[in-house]
Amino acid sequence: MATLNWIGKDAVVNHDKEVPFKLFKKVKGASVGEHSKNLIVHGDNLEALKALMPHYVGKVKCIYIDPPYNTGNEGWVYNDKVNSPKIKQWLGKVVGKESEDLTRHDKWLCMMYPRLKLLRDLLTDDGFIFISVDENEHCNLRGAMDEIFLEENHVTTVTWQRKKESSNDSRNITVKAEYIVVYARSKIAQLNLLSLSEAYIETAYKPPTKEFPNGKWRPVPIATTKGHKSGGYTYEIVTPSGKKHKREWAYPEESYKRLLSEGKIYFGMKGDGVPQRVIYAHESTGIPASNIWTDVATNKEGKNEIINLFDGGIFETPKPVGLIKRILELASQKDSLILDSFAGSGTTAQAVLDLNKEDGGSRKFILVEMEDKVARDITAERVKRAIKKYDYNDGFEYCELDKPLFNEDGQIEETCDFKQFATYIYFTETQTNIDPKKISGNYIGEYGDTEYYLLYKGKNKNELDKATLKTIGDSDKKKIVYADRCLLDDDTLAAHNIVFKQIPYEVKVY
Repeated sequence: MATLNWIGKDAVVNHDKEVPFKLFKKVKGASVGEHSKNLIVHGDNLEALKALMPHYVGKVKCIYIDPPYNTGNEGWVYNDKVNSPKIKQWLGKVVGKESEDLTRHDKWLCMMYPRLKLLRDLLTDDGFIFISVDENEHCNLRGAMDEIFLEENHVTTVTWQRKKESSNDSRNITVKAEYIVVYARSKIAQLNLLSLSEAYIETAYKPPTKEFPNGKWRPVPIATTKGHKSGGYTYEIVTPSGKKHKREWAYPEESYKRLLSEGKIYFGMKGDGVPQRVIYAHESTGIPASNIWTDVATNKEGKNEIINLFDGGIFETPKPVGLIKRILELASQKDSLILDSFAGSGTTAQAVLDLNKEDGGSRKFILVEMEDKVARDITAERVKRAIKKYDYNDGFEYCELDKPLFNEDGQIEETCDFKQFATYIYFTETQTNIDPKKISGNYIGEYGDTEYYLLYKGKNKNELDKATLKTIGDSDKKKIVYADRCLLDDDTLAAHNIVFKQIPYEVKVY
């Protein structure tokens, strides 16, 4: 695999580990409903992704992001060039003086790389990530994804027809398509089949006949092709007209005979052709998706969806709901968690709610939007209006990124409560998410043969002494106890199989 290099790479390749962990602050007035598990976060998506880790690491089934294409077009609400004040400030801080020499492609890679690393950690082992991109950064994106997700986990690059009409937007060739780069988290990931549309059935299936009267049907070859990975079964088949065909077949002879007895073998119009299996439309479990999408909504539909909700065009080229629904149909189950960390106009949230309404699903979404003028007034407002207009049976919690867990002096931020601190400690110790239902007193959970305890009633008020020792379990398991101070001697700690860790100095930084 070729190595992708750019100015600033050394500074950002492990920057995801240096991002401070921040707390969330819920904004009730901007939320819809009570106790919704949907989440819209306003804040830098790099910091937001880091803050999501203790709650959602390894839990997101499908990620869709539509990052800046880096086209240089700055004439609309959502800056499509990696030249915003926030990105400039971040590059100067992380990359340093070298950032002054960066090309726009260097800047884009510096911005994307640490975010992609955190996104990978949030995915389930059988999860997928879909990334919209155009020619400006497609090759750079593939290089970065091959490093982070590994080249063998590249599923495909979808060509999506974003508009149907021709226009004079190019001196040479009219650009009607964009790309969606698709990677799996691991080899065990498997996309769903697409259900058959009426249009597809009409073109791909034959009408019922006297020979096959049980509905629309189509023949599928059962002879293996050259280089067939699963091998084949060699035997002779005699057609009704007496013609013999001996070759490798995809099915063992017993299976072929069963299909023949069920009337599901087609020998061609003359009855002497190479046998094929008959599949009825109503029996089909679906078809694999193509990597060319000309049959889903275009940007024009996406713009109309915004106009219908806001009585005007707020975004020039928002992604349409139908496009995201196609992705969700392929890469999610009815109870999956969906993440979009470049939320923009909030299409992903509406697509989740719309698909849930169609199939009775309970999918949940997490959206992150950085731009101050977009997050509440467009992203959250669009979802709020869609819920009301289309009667979606769900809401969302709106959050801001709050102060870092650790302040500038390395101390735990005073606004951090017990549950927030326990969530972070359990995650850094186990690399898994805490189960809030198992928290009991100072006990915050166990992992493997170790129990975890947190003594935390506020800053500098937490001592492991004879009194608090009574709150520690008496099992034979190893016990890790976090507190400000320990007033027990080594023999007592050993007798109870306790490992003491001092706050804040021994709290791991993820």
